[in-house]
Amino acid sequence: MNRDYYIFSNGRLKRKDNTIYFIDSGNNKRALPVEQVDKIHFFGEVDFNSNLLSYLPRFGVMLNVYNYYGYYSGTYYPRKKNVSGFLVVNQAVYYNDYNKRIALARSFVESSIYHILRNLRRHKEVTEEIIDKIEKEKANITKANKIAELMGVEGRVRKWYYRGFNCILREEFILKGRNRRPPRDPVNALISFGNSLMYTAVLGEMYKTQLDPTISFLHEPSTKRFSLSLDIAEIFKPLIIDAVIFKLINNRVIKEEDFDIEEEICFLNEEGKKKFIEEYETKMATTIKHRKLKRKTSYKMFIRLECYKLIKHFIGDEVYKPLKAWW
Repeated sequence: MNRDYYIFSNGRLKRKDNTIYFIDSGNNKRALPVEQVDKIHFFGEVDFNSNLLSYLPRFGVMLNVYNYYGYYSGTYYPRKKNVSGFLVVNQAVYYNDYNKRIALARSFVESSIYHILRNLRRHKEVTEEIIDKIEKEKANITKANKIAELMGVEGRVRKWYYRGFNCILREEFILKGRNRRPPRDPVNALISFGNSLMYTAVLGEMYKTQLDPTISFLHEPSTKRFSLSLDIAEIFKPLIIDAVIFKLINNRVIKEEDFDIEEEICFLNEEGKKKFIEEYETKMATTIKHRKLKRKTSYKMFIRLECYKLIKHFIGDEVYKPLKAWW
């Protein structure tokens, strides 16, 4: 399986003959085996030219760019090889039929809340009250007849869930409330950084399928974003990102010195980012025995399987049932 590369240094990425090289500001050169690259993530200032960009689509390599604080800025999304007009038309039909759209949107929220409760139940001795609140709110999923109402349910659940973080995390790490733009404290910084990685991971797996990433159901389709990635990421954020955060903090891997604060923006410094990414990659590579496929399946592959399930749903092969982790 191809792997992701993370570049923290400033420098240049270039193609020479049929190889790509990263040359850092100290003129140190490193070859990247392009046939084995899945995505490249840039956290430093890196130059590249059209010669490189015209070469990477042959291998489906996606480039993800993050800003100075380590938060997602954008993606170089190479021309898709796996395309299907038939599927895109059917995907659009599910968006245009409001009953079909909201049924899918409910599925994403339902799976997300399932994994949120799964996390909280692992600490039920201190989260019982919050679990009860979320269970009651969950009942409103089926009552919601509009996307805005469904987003309201999801938002209220997350508000309770984030209160639960203070019961789960070591007491030095307090979450006073979710703030995204910009994150003001270390826990918010971890959530935002992790969610950026999750978004790019979903987009990368979706690229390998015929799904159109711009036609979404829970999040409103819009210009300048791949909104179906946001929909599917809802399923995996509590399952992968939050689990990574709990482990990093409670095992004292991430510490206060791994964060910087500038102009009231809190963010992981380079050492902190490396710690997060190491644990994140370990989690993504972890395998589970798939009860239907009867083989070991990584968390990363579960994301692609979710895409395949949606494709089957759109072409009428099988009704979509979102992932609910059984392990």
